[in-house]
Amino acid sequence: MTGPVQVLLVDDHPVFRDGLRQLLDGTGEFHVVAEAADGLEALAHVRRHRVDVVLMDLNLPRMDGVTATARLRETTPEAKVLVLTTYDRDDQVVSALAAGAVGYLLKDASRTELIDAVRAAARGEAVLAPSAARRVLNRAARPAAGLLKPRELELLRLVADGATNREAAGRLFVSEATVKAYLLRIYDRLGARDRASAVAAAYERGLLP
Repeated sequence: MTGPVQVLLVDDHPVFRDGLRQLLDGTGEFHVVAEAADGLEALAHVRRHRVDVVLMDLNLPRMDGVTATARLRETTPEAKVLVLTTYDRDDQVVSALAAGAVGYLLKDASRTELIDAVRAAARGEAVLAPSAARRVLNRAARPAAGLLKPRELELLRLVADGATNREAAGRLFVSEATVKAYLLRIYDRLGARDRASAVAAAYERGLLP
């Protein structure tokens, strides 16, 4: 890579983005090429600019950071996504990494930690905040076998294939209310908050091929 690392900032707080821009541009090693307040803006900027590293928050309007990361992984895999957020719940860490993020850093990181992380992300190296690393290891250490009942696993496979609740109910010959009840139990057992994070957690634990 020649020249400074091209960085895209994705965060819905302008003041926070200003601070990041000053920090990164001030090193001479990085250049902030654009800023985005949500995932849709991030995708548009990546289409217009050469971007080496995307600093991505998770809680964003219009399109969240996990969804935007997955889209970038599909369309622009050369742009490395480094999550920079205040959230470090199990499902969020796993979902972001499953979506294709190369790293997960918390906003309370020091300046040195942040600069080192962006530098490592540009090289394609994995970067995890200590708390995020602990959560990934804890999640991996939980036994997967027997975690979901066969019917729940069958539903999760349909969800992973993009089936709606109505479509899944038809395939399983149950009511939509039963599907919703199954999903709530799946979320609880996988520590997930929604369909996407449940699927990501299932892949992470080897429950889905």
